[in-house]
Amino acid sequence: MRRRRLRRYVERLKALQTQQLGRDQLLMKLGAARHEAGRASSLVKVSIPKDAATAASLAFALDRDKLRQVRRREGRYLLRTNIAAGEPAQLWSFYIQLTEVEQAFKEIKHDLAVRPIFHKTEERIEAHIFVAFLAYCLQATLKAQLRQLAGGTTPREVLECFKTMQMVDVKLPTTDGRELTLTRYTQPEAVHRMLLDQLRLQLPGQPPPRISARQLQQARAVSAL
Repeated sequence: MRRRRLRRYVERLKALQTQQLGRDQLLMKLGAARHEAGRASSLVKVSIPKDAATAASLAFALDRDKLRQVRRREGRYLLRTNIAAGEPAQLWSFYIQLTEVEQAFKEIKHDLAVRPIFHKTEERIEAHIFVAFLAYCLQATLKAQLRQLAGGTTPREVLECFKTMQMVDVKLPTTDGRELTLTRYTQPEAVHRMLLDQLRLQLPGQPPPRISARQLQQARAVSAL
C-alpha cells in the first residue's frame, strides 16, 4: 500500500512539473497531492524556491535513508476473515475494494456535499440514492480522465474552477411587444481553457435566441377589453 501511494505521489509530482502553474496554484495542488499520499509523502523531499514563478522550478528527491528506516520498522499486515474458500490474493483484492468503497463515501460527503435528507417513502429513498450514485459515477469518470490526461489535478479543483463560469438569460424587449431571450454562458478564462484543452473537451455552441410573443398577446387582450 505504501509503495503504491509513493509511486502515485511521485507520478503526480512529475506531472506538476510539466504544468504551467503559478506559485499559489502549485502550492494548492502540492497540498492536495500530499493529502492523498498520506504518510508516504514524508519519504519525498520537495523543494520550491521562494522566488519560483512556475511549476517547472519544483524539485523533489526520494529520501532513501528514511525509506530504509521505515522498511526496517515495518511489520506484517494480517487480515482475519471467516471466508474459508478462496485464494489469499482474492481476499486481499476484496479488502482493497472495501477501502475504495470507504473512499467513495468520503468523496460523496465532502467533495459532492451530499447531505443527509430524511425521507418517509421508499420511492424517495431510492430516488435519493440513485441521484447520489449518478453524481459519484460522474466524479469517478472525471477522476479517471484526469489521471490519464491531467495528472496532478483533482476533481475538486476542476469543480471549484468551473464553478466561476455562469449561464445567464439576457432578455431584450422589442418594439412590437415581443421579448428576445439570449441564453449565454460566460466566456472561459485562461485557466478554464487550459483545463478544457487538457481534458480534450469543447464547450457547446451558444444556443440561438428565443422570441416570445407573450407580451404582445397580453397587450392585445388588454386592448380588447
